[in-house]
Amino acid sequence: MDITLALGGGGSKGYAHIGVIRALEKEGFNIRGIAGTSAGGLTAAIYAVGFSPDEILEKAGQIRQDTLYGFGRGLGILGTKGIQQALSHFISDETFLDLRIPCALTAVDIRDKQEINLQEGKLLDALLATIAFPGIFPPKVWGEHLLVDGFVLNPIPVKVARSLAPNLPVIAVSLTPDPSKWKEISTWGEVPANPLLRPISRLRVAQAFEIYLQSMDMTSHMLGEVRLEIEKPEIIIRPNVRHIGQLDRVDPREVALLGDEAVIESRQEIKNLIHKKTRKRLFKKSRILTAS
Repeated sequence: MDITLALGGGGSKGYAHIGVIRALEKEGFNIRGIAGTSAGGLTAAIYAVGFSPDEILEKAGQIRQDTLYGFGRGLGILGTKGIQQALSHFISDETFLDLRIPCALTAVDIRDKQEINLQEGKLLDALLATIAFPGIFPPKVWGEHLLVDGFVLNPIPVKVARSLAPNLPVIAVSLTPDPSKWKEISTWGEVPANPLLRPISRLRVAQAFEIYLQSMDMTSHMLGEVRLEIEKPEIIIRPNVRHIGQLDRVDPREVALLGDEAVIESRQEIKNLIHKKTRKRLFKKSRILTAS
């Protein structure tokens, strides 16, 4: 069955998206379009380039996570040099025209205060925009726009995914649990993965910023739930990653397994979707034949 995917943000939790894709492929789904925000945008773009889930995990396992984040010189606490070096394992000069399936990434223009859907231009530039979490990573200049993380306005881009293939069902992957379990969410982590950041994590200003970030997370979580309710994906998959902080050092393969497990838990719902769509298609075909 053909589907499109909408992948939500979540920092280090994003490796779960790879497991979701792997499990969906094993279940026989053909992903015909993919949209992503922030960490979901990273997975969406790399998959759209042509890497398989296992290839992504193999390369991700070779990246030293303690080199991903260093102090920034621009309008962010952290710079993107380490992230760009990591992305070089997957992406060089590709543009959206080079992708094997339609892909869209979301960002927010802080000048015009509007959501921007990125579907053309250099892929690396679009990725640096969709992950530019305000205050953490510097905003990305994109023409006349100054872009920050799409998570600010569109945590899970269901409508964007649907626009890539309007006739196909959308499976949304949220890295946030049901609101009743939000108190169990780990956000930015008590001890940063990068040793350079550990000393400042004990400063009062850093602790105050942590409170701000947790508050921002709650706002984004609620916005995500509201948009899911409005945009109504056919299925919502929620990997159990609430114990993982945004910048935690993790084992990509272990986090990916949580994505596999989430698909397995949703297997019956997915089968019901297949059955419903198949019946609808056969009924429509039957009506056409009867009319002729």
